[in-house]
Amino acid sequence: MLFLGIGIVLLVLKYLAMGPVAEWSWWVVLSPFGLAVVWWWWADATGYTKRKVMQKEDQRKQARIDKSREAMGLKPKKPR
Repeated sequence: MLFLGIGIVLLVLKYLAMGPVAEWSWWVVLSPFGLAVVWWWWADATGYTKRKVMQKEDQRKQARIDKSREAMGLKPKKPR
């Protein structure tokens, strides 16, 4: 997401001809978009994104369990 944000900022600066970016080559200005594509490919190929989703789901599940335990008057278990 960082590469995408940088790419958008550089694209706007190049389009509006502001600052030193106006003199840069279009290849340099558009390169963050290519890097974003490579990042997304790598994250999907290695399972990075799936692991992050699973971690978020586990945290939500544990928070829900802890909330239920507190509602019953029990102390929540400490994470392993």
